[in-house]
Amino acid sequence: MDALRDRGINAHLLRAGVGQFGVRVSLPGGRDAEWDTDGTAGLEAQVMRNGMLVGFVPKIEGSADFTEEQVVDAIARTDYDQPVARQRETAPPPSKPLPREGGVFRRFLDGFRYR
Repeated sequence: MDALRDRGINAHLLRAGVGQFGVRVSLPGGRDAEWDTDGTAGLEAQVMRNGMLVGFVPKIEGSADFTEEQVVDAIARTDYDQPVARQRETAPPPSKPLPREGGVFRRFLDGFRYR
């Protein structure tokens, strides 16, 4: 989530159930992409608007073995304009970084290392 926010992508931690977490990326038009909330090993997403499925990102081949950098790149390269999203050849240039989420509690856990 932090690496995506550092690239200007509006990402948030998503808790999907007991022991299941994912990343929610806010998209234009009131949509959200919910990445990996189903507990499977591969990288995939559902695109939701007002709780309704309006699109999806099929499982990305080989993503079960991705590093964190590869996961961030795959999410950044995703083009959500069609109901079945696709991967662009290259990621768009990074935007202005967004502030990290978590507030004082996170800063306390991280030892107040950043402002």
